[in-house]
Amino acid sequence: MLWVFKYRPKSLNEFVNQKEAIQKFIQWYKNWKNIKKAALLFGPPGTGKSCFVEAFARDNNLELIQLNASDKRDYNSIRNIIGNAAKTLSISKKGKMFFIDEVDGISAREDTGAVKEIIRIIQESKFPIVLAANDPFDPKLKELRENCELIEFKRLSVFDIEKKLIEILEKEGIKYDRSIVREIASRNNGDLRGAINDLEIVARNKKEIKREDLEILGFRDREQQIFEALKILFKTKSAMAAKLSIVNLDMEPDEIFYWIEENIANEYEKIEEIARAYECLSKADLFRKRILSRQNWRYLVYMNDLMAIGVALSKKEMYRKFTKYRPPSILKLLAQTKQIREQEKIKLKEFTEKLHCSTKKIKTEFMPYLSKIFEGKK
Repeated sequence: MLWVFKYRPKSLNEFVNQKEAIQKFIQWYKNWKNIKKAALLFGPPGTGKSCFVEAFARDNNLELIQLNASDKRDYNSIRNIIGNAAKTLSISKKGKMFFIDEVDGISAREDTGAVKEIIRIIQESKFPIVLAANDPFDPKLKELRENCELIEFKRLSVFDIEKKLIEILEKEGIKYDRSIVREIASRNNGDLRGAINDLEIVARNKKEIKREDLEILGFRDREQQIFEALKILFKTKSAMAAKLSIVNLDMEPDEIFYWIEENIANEYEKIEEIARAYECLSKADLFRKRILSRQNWRYLVYMNDLMAIGVALSKKEMYRKFTKYRPPSILKLLAQTKQIREQEKIKLKEFTEKLHCSTKKIKTEFMPYLSKIFEGKK
C-alpha cells in the first residue's frame, strides 16, 4: 500500500494543522440547517481537504457519499447519485454527508448542467453538502460560490510536514538525518501529499536514508500552476530555474508556448528585451514545427530551452512589479471556433473522397473557388 493511503488520517486527532479551517467547518456543520449553504473547502493540492472530510465523517459516524475527480460528474450522475439520496434517510439510520471533490474541474462544456444541479441539491438537501476545489474563484463557479460557505485550507508549514514525515519514518523503523527530512519537507512548498510521495521514493525498503538518496528525486517538484511557472520564468535570471519552471507543468508544449508568447510584452517593458524574447520564441517555434512535420521529439529539448531559458535571460534585470498574466487569446479563439473547425474537417473528408486528393490541396487550391461558388447558399 502506498504511504499516502497507509498514513491517511483516520480521525481529526491525527490531522496535521489546519486548526482555523477545522473550527470554521465545525461551526458551519452546527448551523448548516439554518443557513442552507454547502461548505466549499479550497486550497492548494496536498493540504488535506479530502482527508479532512473522510476523517470528520468517521469521527461523527456519518455515512459519506462522495464523487471524486475520477467519477463521471455530469448532470445525470450528480442527480442520480447525490440528488436522490440527499432527500432520503439512510438505511442504517446514520446521518449522511455528501462530498463532491474538485468541483473546479467540472467541465462547463462536457458536464453541462452539473453546477446548476449541485446548486439545486444544496438548496433542497436534508443533509450537509461539502465541496472541494483548488481554485474556487473560477468564473464558472460564481453562482455556486453564492450558495457556499468558503473555508480555506492553507499550505502547511515546513515544520508540520517535517513532523509528519518523521512520524512515518519512525513507524517504518527507518533511520534518518533530520536535515534530509527537512529538505524533503521544504521542497514540496506546503504539499504534504507530495512530501510523503517523495519520502516513499527515497526511503521505501531501506533501513536508513542518506543524503545521496535525494539524488533520485533530481529537481522534481510538485506540479506547478501555469501562473506560478510564468512568475518564476519571467522574474528569474537563473537558466536552471527558468528551465525547471516548465518541466512539471501538466500541459502540452504548444499550450505553454502560447502562454509565454501572450505574456512577454505584458512583463517586459524595454523594446530590446521584448525583441530578444520574441526572437528566442521564434526559434522555439521553428523546432515546434519540425516536431510536428517530422515527428522527431528529440527537438523538444531545444524548443523548451529556447522558450524558457531564452525568454528568461532576454531581460537585463528582474522587473520588481506585480504582473497579472493573461491566458492566451489564441486558445480562446480556438475554443470558440472548435465546432466550426470540426464541421470543416467533416466536409473536407467528404471532398477528399470525391476529388481523390489530400485535404491540404483542397484547402489551398480548391476552397477559395468553392467558397465563392457556395457564397450565399445554404
